[in-house]
Amino acid sequence: MIFWDFASAGQQLANLHLNYEQQPEYSFKLMAQPDMPLDWRVEKMKLSRDKRQIIYLDSLTLGGIPPETFDYRLGNRSALDWVIEQYQVKVDKRSGIVNDPNRLDDEEYIVRLIGKVVTVSLETVAVVLKLSDFTLEYFSYQSLGAFPFSRLSTTNYADKRIKYNETQ
Repeated sequence: MIFWDFASAGQQLANLHLNYEQQPEYSFKLMAQPDMPLDWRVEKMKLSRDKRQIIYLDSLTLGGIPPETFDYRLGNRSALDWVIEQYQVKVDKRSGIVNDPNRLDDEEYIVRLIGKVVTVSLETVAVVLKLSDFTLEYFSYQSLGAFPFSRLSTTNYADKRIKYNETQ
């Protein structure tokens, strides 16, 4: 039974990650400065101290980012941290070549991409939390010494699973 639970989770994760551009965008609270013209062209984004907002530009902030977004990690940083770091205008010091992630044909692309990354991150965390429920249930019935994957740790997600379940 646990095999099929993991297989189903794998299918869900593959669909989420392979088709991230087709995922719905997370609904941000867009906070524009009324005295400044709205411009979608990003230079360099940054997170607020509490990581609940992205300062996209001086004139635009994306608010309402759930803290669970940062639980999905790519190595040592979250997917959203990666996007914020990569999607900025950079100039190569040696060549002077400008790397500009802004799209002339789609000015709002980066904001939509951020929304999709937040959705994929939240959904990924939800699938992993569900897996931790399966493995905790399985391990409660098995002798840990006899199971070949007895070192598989679900304790990292135990607190988050409880927190996630309380918010549902």
